[in-house]
Amino acid sequence: TQLEGDRRQNLVDELLTRHRQLEASYRNEGPEPDMSRSSLMAGGSRRGTPNPWLLEESEETRGLGFDELRQQQRRIIEEQDAGLDALSSIISRQKQMGQEIGNELDEQNEIIDDLTSLVESTDGRLRSQTRHVQAVERKSTSCG
Repeated sequence: TQLEGDRRQNLVDELLTRHRQLEASYRNEGPEPDMSRSSLMAGGSRRGTPNPWLLEESEETRGLGFDELRQQQRRIIEEQDAGLDALSSIISRQKQMGQEIGNELDEQNEIIDDLTSLVESTDGRLRSQTRHVQAVERKSTSCG
């Protein structure tokens, strides 16, 4: 309907106006460069509809300007980068330890394989000697 079309056009116009205000405030231009961020986003509550963008501002950012917020975000990003670097070095060390453990396991498996072949060889010789002893024993009991 025409009424719905007008309502939607008004919403679009308000959004465009807020967008321009936000851009101007971000670039520190316009009549009031230190305009409160919450006042820029508070326009939706005039008609009784809550504004989903208006969130409670934390104590850390309350009262800070855009430049201060950018500096705080840079500091947080630097802290996160330092934490990620520490985590990366820990993971690299764990990878190296895992590779060393794998190499040690390979060596131990080779030793076990060598022992297995030696035990099999010794077992074969022992069985052969046991048969010889049994044959000698049979001959010695049959001769007497």
